[in-house]
Amino acid sequence: MRFSFSAGLRLVFALVVVLGSPNASFARERGPRVEVVCPSPPIPVRMDKDQVLVYELHVTNFDTVPLTLKRIEVFASHENRMPLSTLEADKLSAAMTRVGAAMMVDGSSHSAKDARVIEPGGRNVVFLWISLPSGGAVPSTLSHRMIFSPGTGSTADDTLNDFQVPVSHDPVLRLSPPFNGGIWLAGDGPANDSNHRRSIMAIDGHTYSPERFAIDWVKVGPNGDSRHDGKTKNENWWGWGEPVLAVADGEITEVVNGIADNTPGVLPPVTLDNIAGNHIVLKIAPNRCVMYAHLQNESIKVRLHDHVHRGDVLALLGNSGNTTGAHMHLQVMDRNSALQSQGVPFVFEKFTYLGPGSDYPEQQVSVPWSNSIPPGNGVVEFEAVKK
Repeated sequence: MRFSFSAGLRLVFALVVVLGSPNASFARERGPRVEVVCPSPPIPVRMDKDQVLVYELHVTNFDTVPLTLKRIEVFASHENRMPLSTLEADKLSAAMTRVGAAMMVDGSSHSAKDARVIEPGGRNVVFLWISLPSGGAVPSTLSHRMIFSPGTGSTADDTLNDFQVPVSHDPVLRLSPPFNGGIWLAGDGPANDSNHRRSIMAIDGHTYSPERFAIDWVKVGPNGDSRHDGKTKNENWWGWGEPVLAVADGEITEVVNGIADNTPGVLPPVTLDNIAGNHIVLKIAPNRCVMYAHLQNESIKVRLHDHVHRGDVLALLGNSGNTTGAHMHLQVMDRNSALQSQGVPFVFEKFTYLGPGSDYPEQQVSVPWSNSIPPGNGVVEFEAVKK
C-alpha cells in the first residue's frame, strides 16, 4: 500500500495539537502529586453507644516542593456530600505525624514544624478516628477530599477528590475479661492519640500497626493507685502475679518464656526478640490472634498447640520485656505475629465504666457498658467469675 508522507505528517501534527491543548474536552486537572495509601481498611467497632472507624492514611509527597495538607473531609460515600468529619488547622495537625520525626512519650514531636507539612519525598501519616452517630448506618465506603497547598508561594490549592477507602465487613470478636474480676486501667488503650495507636512498625520491607487497639492493663488497688508500699519491688504493684485468663476458646500458637522480670522503673535493652517479654499468642478465629505480653517469668501454664477454653488460666501478670512496671499488654491481630500484623478491634461482653483514669477515684462514675471496646486510659471493673 502506498503511503502519503504529507498526509501522515498532517495526522501527527493534528494529534500533537489535540494532546497538547489544555482546552481539550477530555483534559482535567492533574491534582496534587501525592500517593495516598490506607494500609488496613477500618472495621466498625462499638465504643459505648457509638460506632467508630479507625484507620490511617499514609501520604507521600512526589512533588519537588513541600506540600501542606490544609484540610480533609470524610464522606459516607461519593454521592453523600455531607461530611462525617472535617479536619483542618490544629485539629488536623494533631492527627498527623511525620515519618522519621523524633517522637516524645506524649506523642508530640521534638520538631516545631507543623505535622501537616510534607517534605519532597517525605511521608506523613494521618490517623483517622471517625465516630458514627448511635443508630446510624455504617457506610460501605468512605470518600475523602484532601486539599493541599504547594510551597511555591502560589495561592492556588491542589485538591485530591474522592479518594476512597473501603469499610471492612469482618466481624468484631466478643471477648471475655482477661482477669477474674477487679478494677483495671486501660492504659494507652483505644484512643486516636495513644502511644499504641501511633505505633507503626517497619520490618522486612513492610509497615504494620499491630498495636492499633492494644491495651496495657494495670490493676488499680483499694488505695486508688497501681502500687502500694513504694514502687521499687514488683510485689508493690497490685497486678503482680494476677492470673491471666483466656478471653475465648482457641489454640496456643506461640509461647515465649524464660525472660527475667525487670526491676520496676528500669528498662533493659530492648530488641525485636524480647520486646514482648514472656508472652503467649492465642488463635481464636481464622485471621484473629490475641497476644498476652509482659508475663511473669516461668509462670506460663500452657504449651504450644494446646487447646484452651474461655476463662482458663494461661499465666501470671509480670514485668518482662519492654516495660517499667507490672502490667499485661493485650492486643488482637490479624495474624500470628506480635509485630508483623495489623491490629484489629474487639469488644468485651460487659464491664462497668468507672470514668477516666485522670478523675479516678475522686470523680468516679459507674456505668454498665456491654459489647464495647474500652476507652483509652479509662478505668473499668470486670465481674469476678462465680464458682
